[in-house]
Amino acid sequence: MADTTFFSDGQSLVTDSLQGLVDISPELIFHETIKTISYAHHDPSKHVSLISGGGAGHEPAHAAFVGQGMLSAAVSGNIFASPSVSQIVEAIRTVGGSAGTILIVKNYTGDIFHFHLAAEKARAQWGYRVEVLVVGDDVAVGRERSGKVGRRGLAGTILVHKVLGAISAQGKSIDEILSVGKQIVDGLVTCGVSQGHVHIPGTTADQGAANAKVELGMGIHNEPGCQVLDVKPSLESLLDSMLDLLLKANDADRGFVNFDDRENSVLLVNNLGGTSQLEMSAITHHTVLKLDSRGLKPTRVLSGTLMTSLDACGFSVTILKATDEMIASLDSPTTAIGWLQTYSAFKPYTGKRVVTTTTAKSSDTNLKTPGPKLIAVAFNSSVIQACQALLAAEPQITFDDRIVGDGDCGATLSRGAHAVLKVLADTPVKETTTAGGAVMAIAHAIEESMDGTSGALYELFFTALATALQSSSVDVISVDVWAEAANSALQRLQAMTPARVGDRTLMDALIPFIEVLQKEGDLQKAVDAARKGRDSTKGMKASLGRAVYVAGENWDKVPDPGAEGVVAIVEGIAKSAL
Repeated sequence: MADTTFFSDGQSLVTDSLQGLVDISPELIFHETIKTISYAHHDPSKHVSLISGGGAGHEPAHAAFVGQGMLSAAVSGNIFASPSVSQIVEAIRTVGGSAGTILIVKNYTGDIFHFHLAAEKARAQWGYRVEVLVVGDDVAVGRERSGKVGRRGLAGTILVHKVLGAISAQGKSIDEILSVGKQIVDGLVTCGVSQGHVHIPGTTADQGAANAKVELGMGIHNEPGCQVLDVKPSLESLLDSMLDLLLKANDADRGFVNFDDRENSVLLVNNLGGTSQLEMSAITHHTVLKLDSRGLKPTRVLSGTLMTSLDACGFSVTILKATDEMIASLDSPTTAIGWLQTYSAFKPYTGKRVVTTTTAKSSDTNLKTPGPKLIAVAFNSSVIQACQALLAAEPQITFDDRIVGDGDCGATLSRGAHAVLKVLADTPVKETTTAGGAVMAIAHAIEESMDGTSGALYELFFTALATALQSSSVDVISVDVWAEAANSALQRLQAMTPARVGDRTLMDALIPFIEVLQKEGDLQKAVDAARKGRDSTKGMKASLGRAVYVAGENWDKVPDPGAEGVVAIVEGIAKSAL
């Protein structure tokens, strides 16, 4: 596991992070000596004080949930370490008052000891009413294994913060708030999953963790999961396993909440820190589908980064058996900067919200267009071989593009190859097909499947190639006709981009290929010219594209990925001609 952190001192990182919250929000106060964030406008004589906290490393929990409508204060320990009793006592003194204080604590031994002892000290010193609400929502560790310790506190804790914070803002009594809090805790279940462990800033990275395995039943303190899966399952299979643990009320060991008689339910899909937002949204969608298949339609769906384990590559699923009051409390506004967009801020739309549109573009390879006819068998073979060669080259192209680009070149070309193969499979080229019609269908497939600069360049080239073929006066296609049309398409492409030989782009392979093909009429010599052009890009200074922005020494390591793609295509065409 590589050290990808920017801080070598874990303790200073925690205080700097808390200071950063104050830089963001003008209503927060940072008490540096006790590492506590408090809400500046909280009135402890009118509103019950809500304090939470724990070790750092779970951001945005808990400090970013301090604000109007959520926590009054949050106290932080060092990374994955409970805050001290003195820190918690001082936090109670800072924001506590006559309305009473509730300490919301995740069920971990250190937190339980320290927060309970702090509550006792605060009661003795200032006569405050201080209560402790323990949250344990984990379902991965069953009753038998957890024994007297009980369930771990996970992402469901954040729902406790939000609901109780909204109720406190209404001025309700400490007993009313505690009653709702206990009801939430009794109706919460959470299950987490992660791919391996994380590197804690300020410690030596574990070099033996490169081949991380999926661990089901992850906590939030970098501990091992309850089940280590030797073979990485599909997302569908993984979600099924998680929902089995979450929803099977008849499981004597892990059946904690029965959702059959639910009034409402809330789904929270939480990022453990290192899962991309692209994947998180997709994971949320698949979770909703899985719940729907089990007859559970959540009243509210929440998704985001709320309770992390540093940058763990994983997520957790929380389900709350909710009441109308809890739903209203989740919907109520808050100024806490870590909370999600409030549901009530949206204006619901009752019409169809997933719309599939069809374009007027045709992917029919047998379009009735002018120009020379094709030799169907030869054309099909050439295109199929070109696509297959491109797909075979994709891993290497992707690897090289990660060094000198953004890593998407191989995937983009792969999508195009698959789309073109589908067009040929759906509407095979016939002997009556014109070259222009067949190539235009390829251009349409590229347009619908390839994005970015590569997609635009390929679409333009093949569209111009089709146009040139349609203007040809010959009856039957030949190498000379292909070469002339390709040269015309190249000229159109050059009118749209300044890229030329020597700029480290796909043009370093495409231009020599077309020039030799037109001059010599020899496909194999043209392929050799393309290879030579590709190889020349290794060490070449980039003038265009994302490679311009990478470190210059990387240019010596690999050739241009775009040029590699061109060579794969023409090699496939040449293979079919043998």
